[in-house]
Amino acid sequence: MKNINIIISGYCGKMGRRIAALAFKDEQLKIVGGLENKGHSLLDKDIGEIIGEEKVDVYLKDNLEEIVEACNVLVEFTSPQATLEHLEIAKRFKKAVVIGTTGWRDEQRKKIDDAGKDIPVFISPNMSQGVNLLFDLTEETARRLSKDYDVEITEFHHKFKKDAPSGTARKLAKIVAEARNKEIEEIGVYGRKGMTLRAKGEIGIHSLRGGDVVGEHKVIFVAEGERIELVHRAHSRDAFARGALAAVKFIAGKEKGIYHKISNV
Repeated sequence: MKNINIIISGYCGKMGRRIAALAFKDEQLKIVGGLENKGHSLLDKDIGEIIGEEKVDVYLKDNLEEIVEACNVLVEFTSPQATLEHLEIAKRFKKAVVIGTTGWRDEQRKKIDDAGKDIPVFISPNMSQGVNLLFDLTEETARRLSKDYDVEITEFHHKFKKDAPSGTARKLAKIVAEARNKEIEEIGVYGRKGMTLRAKGEIGIHSLRGGDVVGEHKVIFVAEGERIELVHRAHSRDAFARGALAAVKFIAGKEKGIYHKISNV
């Protein structure tokens, strides 16, 4: 699609602002709406001025239904509850959706899969191309190494991140488990405390929080006498924002379905 109109939900958040800033500079994209929670202090302010750009006569709103018809793609970086509410509206108006929201429960994720029967939905816990390469490398490493290698996963984020472990760490753990023909629910261990011995085959997942860390993920394979570490460190949210906009361009005009592979975007 040559020209794509987008609405950014979670416009004033850390990710929403970076996505908007990059979208303003992209000739293929036009922001036709910004969404925030009811009662937000910047409601009805010009979305260009909010992020330090020139006035564009488009104003921050709290009701998607009022503005959804103007867009081709809805971009969601909010909470699971808000995203699901907006997804229902997108379904009714037959709009494509890009979802970067994390913190999903299994029953919530099923609603997203169901939406894919009606509209195109792109969902990934991490929009960075580098992290998506890490997904592929983790799968390859887990398949090629013997099950004698213990696996530990760590994730480190800023002190304001609410969900733990991160969606990215959860996906990394699931990738390793599936490569070993297991379910992560069977072998995942989330942190350790007390007198505990490591069980054979378990996958440890650990969350660190502090300061303004954008994001770091590490997958560690350890055997007798050696250790392999796969690491991704994000220095700026622009890595995620660029991936989100690439997903927007990919999903616009696609057939209904669930899409999630950033490396193919």
